[in-house]
Amino acid sequence: MTLTQLRVFVAVARHEHMTRAAESLHLAQSAASAAITALEAEHGVQLFDRVGRCIRLSAVGHAFLPDACAVLEGADRASAKLRGVDRKTRLDARETC
Repeated sequence: MTLTQLRVFVAVARHEHMTRAAESLHLAQSAASAAITALEAEHGVQLFDRVGRCIRLSAVGHAFLPDACAVLEGADRASAKLRGVDRKTRLDARETC
């Protein structure tokens, strides 16, 4: 499971449309579809119910969505902290020179 797969999963859940979800992430539709397929295959689950062009969360997808969001929020917080640490380190380095 990758952060990209989780981002695609959350975007598809929000947009209920693979192409719009892919566009929101600046990905090709085929890349978004492949990410969902890989995530489902890795865990042996069906995250979405697909009917024609409609794509909606399955029961498993509904149960997984809060956890996926929590992981992404945590990753975003950690990334922001690292950016802040890097900026502070650079500022501290300037002060010592």
